[in-house]
Amino acid sequence: MINVMVVEDEEQIRNILKRMIEKNAECSAVSACGTFASAISDFVRLRPDVVFMDIDLGGENGLECAKAMTEVDPKVKIVFATAHSEYMANAFEIYAFDYLVKPFDMERINKTLDRIKNMIESDRNAHVPEGSHEKLIIRGKEEINLVDVNDIIMIERNDGMTRIVTAEEVLLTSQSLGSFEEKLDPKMFIRCHKSYIIRVDAVKKLETYGRWTYIVRLKDTDETALMTSEKYDEIKQKYLGRNN
Repeated sequence: MINVMVVEDEEQIRNILKRMIEKNAECSAVSACGTFASAISDFVRLRPDVVFMDIDLGGENGLECAKAMTEVDPKVKIVFATAHSEYMANAFEIYAFDYLVKPFDMERINKTLDRIKNMIESDRNAHVPEGSHEKLIIRGKEEINLVDVNDIIMIERNDGMTRIVTAEEVLLTSQSLGSFEEKLDPKMFIRCHKSYIIRVDAVKKLETYGRWTYIVRLKDTDETALMTSEKYDEIKQKYLGRNN
């Protein structure tokens, strides 16, 4: 059972959201609060798995409330449920799990809860490094995209821009390759070259390219990456075993 807390200053919306959450058979709404103080008090006492948090708590700051909760329990999943879409980037800077904009949709809430349930189950079987992200913020010139980490195939730095490649699209940002490397799970991703990060399980084939470099063919894309011989030795030992 997933224990869920709702923090929303408008009573009618708070009750609607609580009922929507409780329609999911695997979730229990253990608390519904309307103020910063009551939310922190119930959070410390109940330690819910998930918190649905409004940004504006009657003049109080929901972002600060969520930040305080993550300091108490870094594993809590924060889902911002708000009318204020302009705070999305700030929300994900404190590792928000998701960001829902009013009016709420039952199907969308269920998808979020199902993803959290699957993540919690996975966490019981494997350690997730502190600071790893379920989603990454990709800031473009005119938009902010949220990308599931598992969808990323490759990240490339070229001509002052960074390209994030998924099976569906290529996103461009000025964010550095190093900033993404810091956020990605090293068990899943490797900096295979000064200009490339790849998802390890997306590697399909390596082809020799000069004496010290390989071309990396990847699943679900025609894009290719480069890998140094040093990184090849590292990936061979770390992921494939020393004798391969």
